[in-house]
Amino acid sequence: MSALEIHEVRKDFGNERVLKDVSLAIESGEFLILVGPSGCGKSTLMNAIAGLEPVTAGEIRIADRDVTWLTPAERDIAMVFQSYALYPSMTVRQNISFGLEMRKVPKAEREAAVDRVADLLQITALLDRKPAQLSGGQRQRVAMGRALAREPAVYLFDEPLSNLDAKLRVDMRTEIKKLHQRLGTTIVYVTHDQIEAMTLADRIAVMRDGHILQLGTPDEVYNDPVDIFVAGFMGSPSMNFITTTLEGQAGDYRLRIATAGEEELVLPWPASRETPALAEQVGRPVILGLRPEHFSEEDRRLTEQAEGTLLEARVSVVEPTGADILLNMPLGDGEVTARVGPKCRVTPGERLSLRVDMGRAVLFDSESQRRLA
Repeated sequence: MSALEIHEVRKDFGNERVLKDVSLAIESGEFLILVGPSGCGKSTLMNAIAGLEPVTAGEIRIADRDVTWLTPAERDIAMVFQSYALYPSMTVRQNISFGLEMRKVPKAEREAAVDRVADLLQITALLDRKPAQLSGGQRQRVAMGRALAREPAVYLFDEPLSNLDAKLRVDMRTEIKKLHQRLGTTIVYVTHDQIEAMTLADRIAVMRDGHILQLGTPDEVYNDPVDIFVAGFMGSPSMNFITTTLEGQAGDYRLRIATAGEEELVLPWPASRETPALAEQVGRPVILGLRPEHFSEEDRRLTEQAEGTLLEARVSVVEPTGADILLNMPLGDGEVTARVGPKCRVTPGERLSLRVDMGRAVLFDSESQRRLA
């Protein structure tokens, strides 16, 4: 049974339609992340699930119960907001137990619940402090503790880490992952951070302009994007897009890349990655998608054994990141970013031999921007 079902939900603000017939089902115990740029509708969808925004049309069911027109208190949800929303005059203990007290849970049960979540989130030593005495990360733990003190059908997290600094965000991300693995709770989580989405989710719903463009596992949305938007949004640095011309025929397709002032580059398209849609694109421009990690520095000692297609390019920018090096290079009608190992020795202006893993490349229609192969 699905813990949460959303069926053709629409939401209008005046004449503007923010959610456009959104449908999805979330299984019990699943961690689903709604991700997309600002204004895509993800927070509006979250507020509709929570009952904070009435929908214009459609149906929302939680634990097989129609909650479309119920108040937030009647929906059996718990929510963690972007702002911690803690009561400043209450202690941590009182903040965590307040919701239970409002539901008239007996005192002994309230105290047991507070002790349980405090131990789970490692905030037992903070129970008698007030929010002003806590760091940002500690406040976020308290906000999570307040939600976890209950055992609702669905937990909703609305960009809970966006107010934290970079290191604390990574630490809290790990804690949320551990928490989900330990409790097996059903979570819907909104973020604009695609790294957060990739590391936390069982499934990701990528949203744009009120639509869900793709719903799938992190591996699916990263390696098998349905269109250029999803491909470019997921990944950091983002996927490289190169305008090419498709030539040849089935079993022998090639991609020709025009390069300014230099000999044109031709890349073979793997026969194993062919699709029927390619036959209609011969002689037309198509968009080749390559992620930075699809490039690797050529080791001339391994030329015969190495997989991939060899190309040479002049490096324009070198960006060491510690774990690896990002190289910017002109290719075709723009620049591409390649991710190579930290021992790569190259300076701006040098030419470098790289192998391209065409077995992981993707092709898009240049007009519709939909995936071709």
